[in-house]
Amino acid sequence: MGLHTSNNSVLVVHGNLFARFTPVARACRQWQPSFPSMCGIVGYVGRSQAAPILLDGLRRLEYRGYDSAGVAIVNGDHVETRKCAGRIASLAKLISQKPATGSYGISHTRWATHGKVNDENAHPHFDATGKIALVHNGVIENYRMLKEQLIQNGDTNFRSDTDTEVLAHLIGNIYRQLDGKDSKARLVNATRAALKQVIGTYGIAVVHADIPDFIVGARRGSPLVLGVGKDENFLASDVSAIVAHTRDAIYLNDFDLVALEQDKFEISAIDGAVGEHAVSKVEFSAEDIKKGDYPHYMLKEICEQPDSVRDAMRGRLTYEECTAKLGGLNMNPAELRDVARVVLTGCGTALHAGRVGEYIVEQLASIPVEVEFASEYRHRNTPPTEHTLVFAISQSGETADTLGALRESKRKGYRTLGICNNVASTIARESDGGVYMHAGPEIGVAATKSFTSQLVILTLIGLLLGRMRQLSTAQGKRIIDALEALPGHIERVLKLSDQVKAIAKKYADVSGMLFFGRQFNYPIALEGALKMKEITYLFAEGHPSAELKHGIIALVRPDLPSIFIAPDDAVFSKNLNNIEQVKARKGPIIAITSGNGAKQLKDLAADIIEIPDVIDCLCPVLTVVPLQLLAYHLAVELGRDVDKPRNLAKSVTVE
Repeated sequence: MGLHTSNNSVLVVHGNLFARFTPVARACRQWQPSFPSMCGIVGYVGRSQAAPILLDGLRRLEYRGYDSAGVAIVNGDHVETRKCAGRIASLAKLISQKPATGSYGISHTRWATHGKVNDENAHPHFDATGKIALVHNGVIENYRMLKEQLIQNGDTNFRSDTDTEVLAHLIGNIYRQLDGKDSKARLVNATRAALKQVIGTYGIAVVHADIPDFIVGARRGSPLVLGVGKDENFLASDVSAIVAHTRDAIYLNDFDLVALEQDKFEISAIDGAVGEHAVSKVEFSAEDIKKGDYPHYMLKEICEQPDSVRDAMRGRLTYEECTAKLGGLNMNPAELRDVARVVLTGCGTALHAGRVGEYIVEQLASIPVEVEFASEYRHRNTPPTEHTLVFAISQSGETADTLGALRESKRKGYRTLGICNNVASTIARESDGGVYMHAGPEIGVAATKSFTSQLVILTLIGLLLGRMRQLSTAQGKRIIDALEALPGHIERVLKLSDQVKAIAKKYADVSGMLFFGRQFNYPIALEGALKMKEITYLFAEGHPSAELKHGIIALVRPDLPSIFIAPDDAVFSKNLNNIEQVKARKGPIIAITSGNGAKQLKDLAADIIEIPDVIDCLCPVLTVVPLQLLAYHLAVELGRDVDKPRNLAKSVTVE
């Protein structure tokens, strides 16, 4: 293990963990894990009091889990623990009533997988002696077997129902058996040995009451980042937790293990191999992840879409060639021309972006496109085809099922690219190339600006591939002009917020809503319904408009509004026919339209939301914004916790 001081001149540290494998590490690479829950970890070692820093970090990570929270701070020769079920505010109140002092410690906010949501199951957890404290994101799949072995060896003092406590006991058991006067090395080696016995996934932080100013961290399948400060170092599951203190970060790889002290840190692989890690500069600041004057992150991020859309295409359009420039794809023109099939895979909102992308790429580039649920893709026996290009779409770049699909695609020999918003994420690192979204931090659990950024990027991909095939320069220029006008159009749609708010109040007593769209806007019906479900908890379904008469019309009734996405496009008359069928059965209609659509809908729709007229392939970028606003305003009207909806976490890293 190499040693590095922690100061402003740090440039390079250790280890490509894939440089060398022990048999254990090779075995870990071969099994298919279930992935960890989206919890939050913050660790600190330095000269300041740890509690305020840990609490501040947890607040910034609360979108990752808010079932329970806790801290473990080493004070002298004992660990002071404060933990409770509930949100970070409950933990902060507990600490204010019973302060925890000390200059190093670890903390956690939980999204439960094993065990009920209660004080006992909240992290941190301890070994049998109470000296070793551990916080953990992930799932230890063989924890029952490990627990039985520990019990057989006389270790029976378990206080929780969690898999995490088993790992803490295992580390403690090994630590007590190891020889040597260097207690820091013993803790590192005990952690390393314990993790070699683990089947599953983890991001962990460990402290020992008898080892001052020392934290051990490790990751496998769950993100972990090291923050490098001056006379202080940080550990977190997301860089947003520590960006207020440092913007120098090292993103750990799977099987990495790190030992932190105030003024130095060491990184190696679980098997002891050493390589190199670059120190990255975090692109955003603490100000970027504040709500500002907005009541909720979701509204802030909806309103940021003119900028995020602009940033998604910044520097990527060329008028001279009437095409897009996407150097991050790492493909030369000949390779791009050879693409005969495109697969788009993702989950939730990212999957809906892929469904829009299917229409876009097929229209602009005349290439067959398939859209796959990432959760299904890696379990299917898809027939191999030559010249297939796969895109894994994920805002966080850490979505478990999407990462699994990416690995399966690469295993089958396909060139696999990523579309994500985190340049240091696992998907970004493991893909063969890709496109960075530049959307900035997205804190609200319900994805908004990341979705429209994904739509723009998929349009750029369609434009690039299309211009290499049948798309003319005139057509390419028309698309570029339309793309560059998008931010202004979104600003116009955002000015409709008060109108949408009034509609939300009007329908605040309904039990659900139906969403309909055709062609490019069918996936927007799916996305609108998802937003409604996520933050209002109302029943909502999205359908192709033409499916109305194939069963769905049985649901139409006066107290169930139907939202039709019906811009003045090539299929407007078809949408109009479906709207008339709903009207005839006394179903309330909310219509999103453009051009001359409002004039034709004025006697049919109870409420009409007019958006600017744009080319068909870009219309979804505009039609989705009123649906985001409708879900938001209705959730506020119903008193929902918009940014932290029940049972949800920002990024799903559990299978």
